[in-house]
Amino acid sequence: MTPVSKTSVFVLAGFLGVAGVAHFVAPDSFNALIPVWLPGNPSAYTYISGLAELVIAVFLLVPSARKRAGWAAVALFIAVYPGNLYMAYDWRDRELAQQLVAYGRLPFQIPLIWWASTIARRSPSRT
Repeated sequence: MTPVSKTSVFVLAGFLGVAGVAHFVAPDSFNALIPVWLPGNPSAYTYISGLAELVIAVFLLVPSARKRAGWAAVALFIAVYPGNLYMAYDWRDRELAQQLVAYGRLPFQIPLIWWASTIARRSPSRT
């Protein structure tokens, strides 16, 4: 199996790091993605997912933790997918440009999941 590219790891870690920081800098834009049927305050989900992104980003950079961090990224990308579905539904009556943004997010999760799983699968197991 081909080893994982360090560039790939650094880019995904950077993507997650920037996204994680954004959750704390502009939480309102993320709060709007939280489905109304989830219990509790939307800000809690925003901050928890932002913190998860930051932690995963850091651990992707640690070779001994990279495999587990890759799988954690897969789980995170799957866990936030309902927010993207909710956004697509919630924005269905907005202008076309905004609808395209909302609908465009839906298939974007698939390459993110593939990317993170590739890093996880290609990273050596360490104890």
